[in-house]
Amino acid sequence: MHLFDPAQISALLQTYGYGLILLVVALESAGVPLPGETVLVSAAVYAGTTHNLEIAGVIAAAATGAIIGDNIGFWIGREAGPPILQRFGHLVGLDARRQKLGQYLFQRYGGAIVFFGRFVAFLRAFAALLAGVNKLEPLRFFAFNAAGGIAWATVFGLGGYALGSSFHRIAGPFGVAMLAIALVALVLGWRFYRHHEERLLDEAERAMNARGAR
Repeated sequence: MHLFDPAQISALLQTYGYGLILLVVALESAGVPLPGETVLVSAAVYAGTTHNLEIAGVIAAAATGAIIGDNIGFWIGREAGPPILQRFGHLVGLDARRQKLGQYLFQRYGGAIVFFGRFVAFLRAFAALLAGVNKLEPLRFFAFNAAGGIAWATVFGLGGYALGSSFHRIAGPFGVAMLAIALVALVLGWRFYRHHEERLLDEAERAMNARGAR
């Protein structure tokens, strides 16, 4: 049986409790491929069926882990990302203008990406890193990251607590649907970008240069 099957998580929760929730969610949020959402829902179900954990503690541990892990990912991206892009970005088509475009888009939409990315499996692990790489303002990141982490922990925590193990059957398709929506949005955004590339690059360069001059 896989280590992170819901049945196995219950056994781990008996020993490690809230610490397991916080650690797994934090590591996933920092970019380590771990099933943070599965651990959260399993812990909520465990709290509802055994009462060995309090649901408020489960939600608090998951939200804290999400906020801490995302902040680690954000600062790694902010400190390590720009030098790497500056040196190797041209090898993957990310020249200085396109890097400015990424920063410009995150200035406009980064808060929404960070908040809603918490509910999408792939983005949950990398949204904070991308926000750091694209130099989203730290205070703005922290506000949207905290709001997203608390909302995600509350929705999935209360769902697992109220509906029991059947919530796993809801959470799975919901995650797939959110990922599908994100992929469709990415494809449409890419097509729009390809048709308006020069205009967007010029707009981003003007905006970022004006921001740097202030």
